[in-house]
Amino acid sequence: MTDLVPLESITGKILLLRGAKVMLDRDLAELYGVETKALKQAVRRNIERFPNDFMFEMTKDEQEILRSQIVTSSWGGTRYLPMAFTEQDVAMLSSVLNSKIGGEHALSNVCK
Repeated sequence: MTDLVPLESITGKILLLRGAKVMLDRDLAELYGVETKALKQAVRRNIERFPNDFMFEMTKDEQEILRSQIVTSSWGGTRYLPMAFTEQDVAMLSSVLNSKIGGEHALSNVCK
């Protein structure tokens, strides 16, 4: 049986960036139950599966704008710019992550 993630815990993490609905690497890592570092490593090892129009690294300007909108102390401390993933990449993540949550997961339709 597939583990389901409550819609309420996902909808607030969907952002509109560069005209696309996306989720950030740190939010997806949390939902998939892996570290952000592990998610990024898995993506980089399988980068050919993630086309540029589906996944992109945020610019410093985009990160600063987002940081100013989300006034929270838990945001800081990252050395690398966040990755943003569209719906297609959210579905692809389950195939490249070594996670207890995988396969046909409820996250595959979150950015619709």
